[in-house]
Amino acid sequence: MELTELEAMIGAGEIDTVLTVFPDLQGRFMGKRVTGPYFLDQVVGAGGEGAVHVCNYLLAVDVDMTPLPGYRYANWDQGYGDAKCLADLSTLRLVPWLDKTALVICDLVDEDTDEPVAVSPRQILKRQIERAAERGYSVKFGAELEFFLFMDTYEEAHDKGYKGLTPHSKFIEDYHILQTTKDEYLIRQIRNGMLGAEIPVEFSKGEAGYGQHEINITYDDALPMADVHTVYKNGAKEIAALNDRSLTFMAKWSMDDVGSSCHLHSSLWNAEGTESLTWDADAADHMSEVYRHYVGGLIATGRELAWCYAPYVNSYKRYLPDSWAPTALVWGRDNRTCGLRTVGHGKGFRVENRVPGADCNPYLAFAATIAAGLHGIEQGIEPGPAYTANAYEADDVPRVPATLVEAIELFEGSEVAREAFGEDVHHHLLNTAKQEWATANKVVTDWELQRGFERI
Repeated sequence: MELTELEAMIGAGEIDTVLTVFPDLQGRFMGKRVTGPYFLDQVVGAGGEGAVHVCNYLLAVDVDMTPLPGYRYANWDQGYGDAKCLADLSTLRLVPWLDKTALVICDLVDEDTDEPVAVSPRQILKRQIERAAERGYSVKFGAELEFFLFMDTYEEAHDKGYKGLTPHSKFIEDYHILQTTKDEYLIRQIRNGMLGAEIPVEFSKGEAGYGQHEINITYDDALPMADVHTVYKNGAKEIAALNDRSLTFMAKWSMDDVGSSCHLHSSLWNAEGTESLTWDADAADHMSEVYRHYVGGLIATGRELAWCYAPYVNSYKRYLPDSWAPTALVWGRDNRTCGLRTVGHGKGFRVENRVPGADCNPYLAFAATIAAGLHGIEQGIEPGPAYTANAYEADDVPRVPATLVEAIELFEGSEVAREAFGEDVHHHLLNTAKQEWATANKVVTDWELQRGFERI
């Protein structure tokens, strides 16, 4: 959507609200609802400051919006000052499912220096894009994001303590047209809503869980793909809520069902994004030499960068044998038991990273992917031979970390992360991870009570 279109729609009374947002550490949109005239005059107009101001504590909170200790960027000692949100007008779009509303994604800059806030997820990704360009590369992404749909509203789910919820289907509906027809009144709204927001949806399909769905979006450059991923994730929840339904992107909502993934497809291109560097018809496994090293980097760093793909305690409940979620950090040709799976031909040839869960922050997951690939290229890392058997049963192969604690320890010791992200960003992300575990470790769970209240 062009700014001139927005100006005309605001003038005609067709748009009265512009969501000015940025992604936080959890990958959620934070920001303000700005009136149309104010947006034109003060946010993008020549007479205004060109920014919306927000409290910088938004990059130092957890899911509950609790300010957490240990951050250098924002803390009580510094008074939690402001940051400025500068609108990236290339992200301007309608939000068809909300009345008279448009949306623009912003970059955070320092209130005093106007320098980009290095620890903001969008800037973390932009820095990795810059690092790739400096080396003559760019990376394109596609993301397959899964969710579970429920008959309950979000309020009903909350009041039930998220127990005894009613999945939208009583059957597994993987690829099943009849079963997904029952959900189509809502899934169609999500597909078409995204199309109306200029997000190129390809298709939806049922998945391997009860009421589980996946919607695929056409691949794109890293930053716009992360942006539309976040619009879709936020919008799907809003559309569900508007229909008195709920859906979740938790990695593992129930121990009795499969998990939800965010399979990341990535391919290597030249810096201009015009020439694919992945495919070599004459090479072994059709991988070019540089792409072999890229894939080698994904495997070599898979353990130490796992937190970027799986940031919560719940994330690691998904990695179980024979679960469609990977446990082995090996690659295979169209082998869904492997953590990395190559698919496609020619320009469509790519690697699918099956490790990320639906709960990942796409900006951080994409940034980690680029950093890992560049590391592999720079070090000439070989991915090893394609794994051709059941990787769940493989011996002597690297495994996805079993717990958040293990992932944190690996991320803390990662020189790859420290070098690629910079020490301040690495410290910020590491503190986020440690604070999440500190919060989780205080909780007395239902399982602990059931197991130990009487019998210990």
